[in-house]
Amino acid sequence: MSRPVTIFTGQWADLTFEEVCKMMSEIGYDGLEIACWGDHLDPKRAAEDPAYVEDRLQTLERYGLKCWAIGSHLIGQCVGDNWDPRLDTFAPDHVKGQPDKIREWAIEEMKNVARAAKNMGVKVVTGFTGSPIWAYWYSFPPTPEEMVEEGFNKIVELWTPIFDEFDKQGVRFALEVHPTEIAFDLYTTEKLLRHFNRRPTLGINFDPSHLVWQGVEPHLFIREFGDRIYHVHMKDAAVTLDGKAGILGSFLTFGDPRRGWNFRSLGHGDVNFEEIIRELNAIGYDGPLSVEWEDSGMDREFGARESLEFVRRMNFSPSTMAFDESMKK
Repeated sequence: MSRPVTIFTGQWADLTFEEVCKMMSEIGYDGLEIACWGDHLDPKRAAEDPAYVEDRLQTLERYGLKCWAIGSHLIGQCVGDNWDPRLDTFAPDHVKGQPDKIREWAIEEMKNVARAAKNMGVKVVTGFTGSPIWAYWYSFPPTPEEMVEEGFNKIVELWTPIFDEFDKQGVRFALEVHPTEIAFDLYTTEKLLRHFNRRPTLGINFDPSHLVWQGVEPHLFIREFGDRIYHVHMKDAAVTLDGKAGILGSFLTFGDPRRGWNFRSLGHGDVNFEEIIRELNAIGYDGPLSVEWEDSGMDREFGARESLEFVRRMNFSPSTMAFDESMKK
């Protein structure tokens, strides 16, 4: 299949950009989905400094890699979230602990991300939006519908000027539908697209691992939003409810075997990737399949190698003929 297989560098940001390029090239990946943290990509520098962009592009070329998307997850989270101390871990030192300053920085930095993407020759930015209403999801104390509407309207208010810059740069934003985001399942995604009047700038970074443990069938999500799948994450998750664990995680850290579910390396969880590939074929998706490796119970280099083999094996093309075409006289 012609779809390239890439890997998201967000979980490898302890390594330098060159180290990641060298490793993933040797493993056999076609390219990288480059994270905007660590030293992998500085959005402001990439927006303003042609020499910096050229260095990144030359490094990719030196290792035979390409880039179809850059990831802005941590910055985007700071746009839409209500502040608590955890958000400081995503923000630069000069704005930590200052909610308004963090949001101002994040909005301007997301505009830089759009400019950086254009300069890198990239048409899609993956990421998060944050959510001012995630804490209200359980509806106790009771959450009035007005509060929900205010939350969605706030995201439209905050992200409209960012999307205006994306349009100016000819770049699209692919939201990773994910708990803690304003859109975290099928119906909230539908609601978000409706609030933005289905603005073409806003699409989806499809990641089945965030859907399957919620009980949402990932391939049906693709069928529902086929025209909005701008990028695909290949990531697995396993539901391991044993009568003691709860689906909400019990405040146990990821990787703890007592949890009711955990992210798993590809092929070691409950995601039906064959159905996903069939649906991607049906909508004509020919973009990258980007491995996002998150498995606290497996050596990550082993996981990166095995995941590439898994995706190559699953990445089949649609048929060019009906199976019974040759049965005619």
